Amino acid sequence: MATRAQPRQLGRAGSAGAETLATGGAASAEGPGRPGPLQDETLGVASVPSQWRGVQGIRRETRSCQTASIATAEKAAQTRKRVDAEVQTEAPVLVGAPSVSAHDDPRLAAFLRRVEAMVIRELNKNWQSHAFDGFEVNWTEQQPMVTCLHTLGYPPAQRQGLHVTGVSWNTTGSVVACAYGRLDDGDWGTLKSFVCAWNLDRRGLNPRQPSAVVEVPSAVMCLAFHPTQPSHVAGGLFSGEVLVWDISHPEDPLLWRTGLTDDTHTDPVYQVLWRPEPRHGHRFQVLSVATDGRVLLWQGVGTGRLQLTEGFALAMQQLPRHTRLKKPPRGETEVGATAVAFSSFDPSLFVLGTEGGFPLQCSLAAEEAALTRTPSSVPLRAPAQLTFSPHGGPIYSVSCSPFHRNLFLSAGTDGHIHLYSTLQAQPLASLQLSHKYLFAVRWSPVRPLVFAAASGEGDVQLFDLQKSSQKPTVSIKQTQDASPVYCLEFNRQQTQLLAAGDAEGTVKVWQLSTEFTEQGPRESEDLARLAAEVAT
Repeated sequence: MATRAQPRQLGRAGSAGAETLATGGAASAEGPGRPGPLQDETLGVASVPSQWRGVQGIRRETRSCQTASIATAEKAAQTRKRVDAEVQTEAPVLVGAPSVSAHDDPRLAAFLRRVEAMVIRELNKNWQSHAFDGFEVNWTEQQPMVTCLHTLGYPPAQRQGLHVTGVSWNTTGSVVACAYGRLDDGDWGTLKSFVCAWNLDRRGLNPRQPSAVVEVPSAVMCLAFHPTQPSHVAGGLFSGEVLVWDISHPEDPLLWRTGLTDDTHTDPVYQVLWRPEPRHGHRFQVLSVATDGRVLLWQGVGTGRLQLTEGFALAMQQLPRHTRLKKPPRGETEVGATAVAFSSFDPSLFVLGTEGGFPLQCSLAAEEAALTRTPSSVPLRAPAQLTFSPHGGPIYSVSCSPFHRNLFLSAGTDGHIHLYSTLQAQPLASLQLSHKYLFAVRWSPVRPLVFAAASGEGDVQLFDLQKSSQKPTVSIKQTQDASPVYCLEFNRQQTQLLAAGDAEGTVKVWQLSTEFTEQGPRESEDLARLAAEVAT
């Protein structure tokens, strides 16, 4: 390192000191012990080599990280020895299969040729067999036989003590309607009533608030939806009138009514049905039956009026006689009709239930004039063709089999259900289901051997004749206080649904398991066999 003294102006004393330093500290002429004057002097460069740079040059290293270098190597596996294998088991040992030629015996070939014709014959027989026709394997899990889906009711009608006197499903199977009225004793002709409908497919269904409500000036005894118009429903009143409503127009639902004329029923209407016109299958008429002994057919006209087109009257003296029928009291000429059901095989044939307890087979094609003095705008005819053995009381319901042309059911106040064939007067079977009245019976639309009945003890009973011909397969408790169940109807579109109405003013929609909706093998044949065996 080189340094150089810079000239600096000092005082005299300072100059002498500098000179003394320059001469090695010799005494000056001014006397011993006293510094002489300082003098400027230029000296050479003093160089001191740096040892730090040398040391650092020796220790200098180039590094990319703060750790020592990592040794790496490429390896395919961590094992010293590699072996390719498909499984972790020992190598399979091949077992020698016996040669086909070992069984190629002339005797086997001769046997096969000998039985070939017989095997082919049996296979052809099996191929032509119908033993398993209609059989379907059901892989679904077992479910409860009957469950309650909905409990419907209209509080204003229930507060008046009105009963559900009729239920009906519309043609889509999504809407159920009920009639409110009374079936017990009393004058209910002037009591305001209701027809209510619920759309079960509607989101946010309120079981206490119907989708449609129609106020009616008289108790409604029955109702029936139109076969093709989902919103048209016909009803029969206690006053004898027949009305048709369009429930899609709540502000003015009334379409047609019979009015109070000479053609109108003079007694309560107990059932209404829609029937196709003979010459116009796409047009329908309303058929009504009442305890005044008349069966009337009505056609809606453009003026809002139901016009009478055909009529029938039941006169006691014109009924086909049966040895077990009691003679009518003196002066009695009319036979009150309480229920009606049409054959599924002949649109002109129908069965009537009567107040006298005996079913009647009737025909719309009857031409004999009825012996009646009741005034009418059209000639009334006598429809009865055959009289069957009676119940012990009035009949409230009849139902024709959808699967057999000759079979029908009837239910009466004696608590019995009778199974009849139109080929004989005596019932094929009689089942006592209740110690009180039976108000309704309906044949299943999908199972030939299944039917349902509504009892005066608050039960809905389901029968499967394939399991038992004497007791119900399931008995459902509809009402908690054992009040009567007055009506029920199967849903023909959603066949797992059954609606029933009761004296509490409630409609319950029951869901049936597949045991009641899936037809078993040979079920129709079993029904035909039952009818044939007893009828002979």
